[in-house]
Amino acid sequence: MDPAQIVNRVPEGEVPKLRLEHITYRYSIGTPFEKRALDDVSLDIRRGRVTGLIGHTGSGKSTLVQLLNGLSKPETGRVLLDGEDIWREPKEIGKIRFRVGLVMQYPEYQLFEETVRADIAFGPKNMKLSDEEIKTRVSEAAAFAGVAEELLDKSPFDLSGGQKRRVAIAGVMAMRPEVLVLDEPAAGLDPQGRHAIFTGIREYNRLTGSTVLIVSHSMEDMAQYCDDVVVMSHAKILMAGTRDQVFARAEELEAVGLDIPLITRMTLLLIRGGMPLPSGIYTLEAAEEALSVAFGLPPVPPDKEDEGKGGTRSW
Repeated sequence: MDPAQIVNRVPEGEVPKLRLEHITYRYSIGTPFEKRALDDVSLDIRRGRVTGLIGHTGSGKSTLVQLLNGLSKPETGRVLLDGEDIWREPKEIGKIRFRVGLVMQYPEYQLFEETVRADIAFGPKNMKLSDEEIKTRVSEAAAFAGVAEELLDKSPFDLSGGQKRRVAIAGVMAMRPEVLVLDEPAAGLDPQGRHAIFTGIREYNRLTGSTVLIVSHSMEDMAQYCDDVVVMSHAKILMAGTRDQVFARAEELEAVGLDIPLITRMTLLLIRGGMPLPSGIYTLEAAEEALSVAFGLPPVPPDKEDEGKGGTRSW
């Protein structure tokens, strides 16, 4: 197996939360429109971490995440959850979908209940939980997703686009999946909305220990919120590793037409111009610290709005 296809090489003795082994998947097989979406993809997703999945449109990202909970079945290869093939017992595949929760793109279009509370409770009800347990999970998930208490008894159709998105995410969180998979969870939102969504997801990971996989087109989001990053290109894994390992290869990312964080691009230009800055800068906070050291300035005080990144809610 190609080491470049393994996220952070799982330490000896550690079983990855999810493992894809030599996955191939094609659409429209046997027709003139046949397309290979995944080509012999192998990948480990480490438990308890936030992994970002990024690549151009058509690179295979959305196809890959639909295989993780059995929404689609690979043509060849295996998907392993805690070391067990999820398709070992095909009749039990529905149980996998409670363990691996998938939030599709624009999930707000899938809201349908009369109230926000009922929509968030839909998944837990299908799990045959008690009324008291459902109530607890709705309250917990709403807090993680930033859904205010006063919105719970409103119609989801009366909410803003960003609020609807949070409700839809809360509906999957309420099932307490072992793995939370989100396909472009902040698509179309303004910067404040993106920050609120990603901060909530990050805190959900921190407090529950759940494994999280985020699909995004934004390198800035990957740099800010993920522990590991997987880069896809033309149905294959182009590179994968920790956030530091992947963004240290910024010039390779640029060479294949993938954007790197703007702050990384700026600091690379400064380094090429002779400024004594370390490589691997991909967040504003890291750039501020490096520039302060380079110019002998005192550290930049933290922005109060960013204090939530360490665990305090900021929405």
